[in-house]
Amino acid sequence: MSQISVVIPMFNEARHIARTLRAVRQAAQAANLDCEVIIADNGSSDQGPQIARELGAQVLVLPGLVIGALRNRGAAVASGTWLAFIDADMEMPKNGFSLLLDVEARGHADVLALECLAPTEAPWFAQAWQRRHTHPDKPATHRAKWLPTANLLMRKSWFEQVGGFHPTLRTGEDKELTMRLADAGARLMMVSQPIALHWGYEGSWGEWLGKEMWRQGSHMQLLRDHGASLRLLRFPLFAMAVWLLDLIALVALFTDDLEITLLFALLSALPALVLALRQGFKHRDLLFVMQLWGLHWIRLHLAGAAFVLNLCQKNARRPARG
Repeated sequence: MSQISVVIPMFNEARHIARTLRAVRQAAQAANLDCEVIIADNGSSDQGPQIARELGAQVLVLPGLVIGALRNRGAAVASGTWLAFIDADMEMPKNGFSLLLDVEARGHADVLALECLAPTEAPWFAQAWQRRHTHPDKPATHRAKWLPTANLLMRKSWFEQVGGFHPTLRTGEDKELTMRLADAGARLMMVSQPIALHWGYEGSWGEWLGKEMWRQGSHMQLLRDHGASLRLLRFPLFAMAVWLLDLIALVALFTDDLEITLLFALLSALPALVLALRQGFKHRDLLFVMQLWGLHWIRLHLAGAAFVLNLCQKNARRPARG
């Protein structure tokens, strides 16, 4: 029987961790896998670690580490041939491991992930934001340029070959790792059926805004580590273009040039519309496209703010020259 090591980073996830662990055990049993579960706990103050231990997981107490470092520490003690990374608020479908292993066994991929959705209980903006990553226009298994680590599977040898996650990257560690895996020759595959459920959805606008601002915080580090490329520069450039167009619209407004104000305000909404159409048109759902348009407009402004803050922080940390 093959062994799988499941690494789950956690911080104050008592409300979700039992569901996550039970689903993992069921999926491993269905795939005939001997399963060890390693919780990399980032100093939780709730009952999450106790619940995890009661359900048979090994808990490593690792306060103060970023998410990639947490996953690396969990992987370092893993003994399985297979290595899976699952978020503490994710519900793996019962046949999830079986399907992923079958795809790998047929020689179609080396690193695999399941698409996921927010449950129906989530607010509309959380459902729409999660749904944008699904691909109804593609086959059930399709190649990807990068994969999320909310539910990621690979042989441990691949993980070790590329040296694991970036140990200091605050966010975006999933894209950074899987881009390096692809550069090393690994074939990345997204599997759209069955669907995993993300129970840690944003329950309020404030939570959504805070998470998006946090997620945008690593663009500068990714650019420094991987060099300037279109796939890394595209979104920050979109964001800065929106800011520039907004600035022109504001200047025109203060000079009472309403036609120019309206023109540039409309132009500033176009990048968000492009992104919404790119992700939403395949769903053939006009309401969904409109929802994404508004969400992307907000996200682009947050991304621009995060990009500028990163530049300022970088300059602030640069030592003065005498």
